[in-house]
Amino acid sequence: MDSMNRDIKLILSIFTLMAAVSMSGCIDQTENNASQDETIVVAVSILPQQEFVEKIAGNRVNVVVLIPPGASPATHEPTAGQLRDVADAKAYFTVGSGLPFENVWLDKIKTVNEKMMIVDCSEGINIMEMHEEEHENEVEVEENGHDHVGIDPHIWTSPVNAKIMVENTYLGLIEIDPDNSELYLQNKEAYLKELDEADARIRSTLGEEGGSFMTYHPSWNYFATEYGLEMITIEEEGKEPSPKDMQRLIDEAEEKNIKVIFVQAQFSTQSAGAIASAINGEVVTVDPLAKDYIDNLDIITEAFSQGITKE
Repeated sequence: MDSMNRDIKLILSIFTLMAAVSMSGCIDQTENNASQDETIVVAVSILPQQEFVEKIAGNRVNVVVLIPPGASPATHEPTAGQLRDVADAKAYFTVGSGLPFENVWLDKIKTVNEKMMIVDCSEGINIMEMHEEEHENEVEVEENGHDHVGIDPHIWTSPVNAKIMVENTYLGLIEIDPDNSELYLQNKEAYLKELDEADARIRSTLGEEGGSFMTYHPSWNYFATEYGLEMITIEEEGKEPSPKDMQRLIDEAEEKNIKVIFVQAQFSTQSAGAIASAINGEVVTVDPLAKDYIDNLDIITEAFSQGITKE
C-alpha cells in the first residue's frame, strides 16, 4: 500500500510537472536562454555532495539536493518542487552505494528527465557490508524504508572515499560542461588537498591506538574502519533492540567504559537515552548528512575523540 501511494504521488507530480513545462513554452525564449547561460542545474542526493559539486564548479552550477536538511535517506519522498527542479538538471550525481532513497526513487526520477546524465559517485569505492551486532529474534526487515539490508551506503563518512566521490563528480561535470574543464580541474585538485588535510587532522586527533564507540544508527562504519575504531551499534537494519539486546549493550558499554552514546537527528533517541541513563553517560548528536562536509568532519572528529574509549 505504501508503495502504491508513493507511485500515485509521483504520477500526479509528473503530470503537474508536464503541465508546467508546457506552459513554460510561452515564456520568451531569449530570457530562457539567458538563464541557462548563467548556471547549469545538477542534482545530488545528499547535502555533503552539494559541497563536492560547488567546490569544483563554484557559481557555474545550481545544485538541487533531493534529501533536504533533517530528512532521512530511508524515508524521504521527493516533492513536486524537487521534481520540477530535476526536470532542468543536466546530471544527477547519485551516492550509488545502495542509499535507500536512490533504491526506491531513482528509476522514477529518471522518467521526469530522460536526458539527464546519471553519475554513480561510488564508482571505484569498496562497498562494505552493513555492520551487524547479534540481535535477539532477528527477522527479515519489512519494506519500511530500511531496504539497504546487507550493504552499507554511508561511503561518504570516510574522507578517503570522499576523494573518490569528488573525482567521479569532476568527471561528470566536465562531461556536461567541457568548456570549463580547466577551471574544474584546478578547483578539484585544490579541494582534494583540503580533504587530505582533513584526513591528517583526523588521524592526529584520534591517534593510532584505536578504541570503541557506541552509536544508535550504523552510519560510521567507513569512518571507523578508516581510523581503526570499533563501532558498536544499537539499531540494526531498522530494528529497535529487544530488552535482552538492551541489557547486552549496557553490559558492553560498562565493560568498555563507554560514557557517550552517539545519535543523529534523523532517528529516534529513545534507546540511546535509556542506555546512557543506565551507564550514567550522555547522548551526543553527530550528523553524517551536514552540508559543510569538511567543517563537519572536524566537528565529528572532536566529538568522537571525547566519546571513544581505549582499552
